[in-house]
Amino acid sequence: MNSGNDIDPTEETIFTWGAPPLKFGAGASDEIGFEMTQYGAQRVLVLTDPGVGALGVPQRIVDNLKRYGVTAAVYDGVHVEPNDASFAAAIEYAEGHGPWDGFIAVGGGSAIDTAKAVNLLTSAPGELMDYVNKPIGRAKVPPPQLKPLIAVPTTAGTGAESTAMCVLDILSMKVKTGISHWRLRPTLAVVDPLLTMTLPPEVTASAGMDIVCHALESYTARWYAESARRKPEERVTYCGSNPVSDLWCEKAMSLIATSFRRAVHDGREDVQARTDMMMAATFAGMGFGNSGVHIPHANGYPIAGMVKDYRPAGYPQDEPMVPHGQSVSLTAPEAFRFSFQAAPERHLRAAELLAPDKEKLSDPAEQLPQVLIDLMREIGIPNGIGAVGYDESDVPDLVPGTMKQQRLLTTCPRPVGEEEIAEILRNSVQNW
Repeated sequence: MNSGNDIDPTEETIFTWGAPPLKFGAGASDEIGFEMTQYGAQRVLVLTDPGVGALGVPQRIVDNLKRYGVTAAVYDGVHVEPNDASFAAAIEYAEGHGPWDGFIAVGGGSAIDTAKAVNLLTSAPGELMDYVNKPIGRAKVPPPQLKPLIAVPTTAGTGAESTAMCVLDILSMKVKTGISHWRLRPTLAVVDPLLTMTLPPEVTASAGMDIVCHALESYTARWYAESARRKPEERVTYCGSNPVSDLWCEKAMSLIATSFRRAVHDGREDVQARTDMMMAATFAGMGFGNSGVHIPHANGYPIAGMVKDYRPAGYPQDEPMVPHGQSVSLTAPEAFRFSFQAAPERHLRAAELLAPDKEKLSDPAEQLPQVLIDLMREIGIPNGIGAVGYDESDVPDLVPGTMKQQRLLTTCPRPVGEEEIAEILRNSVQNW
């Protein structure tokens, strides 16, 4: 029996993993009334965005809740790519019309993240910046008991139904950041692939690239045991790649390989492709929500936060925006060129899972970037940050926003600083 005497007390030996209970399948959203009664909730706020609200899905959920004796109201003011102002508006509405016994988020990551923030700020003292990650906010720990939150994703992308963080733009700083703590995880994820059947191909492509980056960044993240030993109170949601997260990410990549292109090109007809992509999003969320993401997501935050005039097809045209899935994918090929040397076997395995039939290249470091470029070209992702309004002269302004994401960058398998980020951004102005 090992006495533990050969364990170095300065090295990490512990990883953490968690995910909410899951109800998955066609028609699952029609069982939410029953599920909410299991938590004793009698008065519930449903949060959604105007686009999803117009489709009638939130009202259908409200009707289902009524059949189980649960009173519900709908807040449809969620902002696509939310920010501190839109979070504040949702929190103000919830406080003004509450109290609530529980919350239901219906929509993409924007709705689910907004609901997480509303749940936190209506249950805990303080203000939004008290809980935002350092160094932007104060990273205060949420209180022990939040209200029941059921997450109902309508896009296959963010995996927010599985994760313990919410993401937002801080408008005054032109930077994207988040709140991260395991207590933010939804109480239940209800995943119904039928809710994604009408998504435009552009939204399907962008959201799907978020899944790709979640799985890849999680799979190539620094191994959890390579960190210094943490005290229990220091353990973070992103603990590094680990055996459990790896399993979910590998399965997500296999599903992406067979279904992503079909979901983009034939998504209104192909129920199986939609089902596989919803499963991939959930699986990748179970992976990265514990192991973490790194450079592509860190770069994606300033790319989205400092948007100029770009208005993507398939999205609301009332204001400029770089959708999250696009923003994180635009520097991914170059980011994985950079990280390759730290974990070559993982990069090659990921490339094989995403494109099992692709011919092996003479330069192994190019295998995964080329797989990504082939995929991005085929599904219509913009060709680098230049295609969404940036050029090399913008790089010095983008770098500080990336460097603020130390929570993400410390998960990179290879040390990365300002010079390396600047080079990755410069080489990502055009990807092909």
